[in-house]
Amino acid sequence: MRIRTLFYPYFLLFMLFLSSPTAYTVELTEGAMLSNSCAACHGTDGNSPGAIPSIKGKSESFIAQSLTEFRDGKRPSTVMGRHAKGYSLDAKRKFSKQPLFMQGWEKLYPGMIEWVSGNAGGKIESVDVKIRILLTETGDKHKAAVINFIPPQKAGSIVHTAGLTNNDGWCPVNQRSFESTIHPAIHIIGDASIAGKMPKSGFAANSQGKVCAAAIVASVHSIKMPAPSYVNTCYSLVSPDYGISVAAVYRFDKDKGIYKVKGSGGVSPKDADETYRALEARYATGWYDSITSDSFG
Repeated sequence: MRIRTLFYPYFLLFMLFLSSPTAYTVELTEGAMLSNSCAACHGTDGNSPGAIPSIKGKSESFIAQSLTEFRDGKRPSTVMGRHAKGYSLDAKRKFSKQPLFMQGWEKLYPGMIEWVSGNAGGKIESVDVKIRILLTETGDKHKAAVINFIPPQKAGSIVHTAGLTNNDGWCPVNQRSFESTIHPAIHIIGDASIAGKMPKSGFAANSQGKVCAAAIVASVHSIKMPAPSYVNTCYSLVSPDYGISVAAVYRFDKDKGIYKVKGSGGVSPKDADETYRALEARYATGWYDSITSDSFG
């Protein structure tokens, strides 16, 4: 699962309450809650009880500049570099098009968000919604002003209710026809299905739907279904003028299920210039229009 957090407002709110408590009394409860992260190290009045530098008496501009320097890596720190910027806590160790995304993010949004993988403390054990605290598998606690929480994914409730899922929460299917292996005559495509090496994407589901339709027609008319072929193409916009993509072709084998055809597809070149990225951004818009029209009319 992915957790995206933004910590910057804590420190500014904390200093605003220290410097002008009367003006912000109406929001004292919310502000006090947000400043808890600051108070843990810097004290409730800005006087740090230990070796950590105190912030009492520091101006708002000083705090803002310090946070910016922490965020950009220009000011030495232990934890402040992470607190002063948003970061993504991710249960996964890697993700699709990762080198391209990381390259684009560093180029366009340097220092704004840090990605923390599952093996580096990114796995979330629990979330306290009331006080907005995340507890990780490693025992770390993260408090944030804004949290975008994406829970572990599983198939939709309709297939769970229908008894079409396995113990992992997904739907096993005959990968040639996408007919359920639990309940015959029911076909399942898209993210809910276990589709071999195919990724869970809208384009993949579209391709599976066409193969599934051919399988149903073949079954109704008692004719042999041709060997299926599947495809996936996915464009991503890192910015309006910065696009990246991945594509692959898949086939079916009775022993190994759906597999990626060796040498097919690939990802955008990492050394592409700005003109290439801009062209892919244009193609991304056309790709989106095409796939949504083909899927929904």
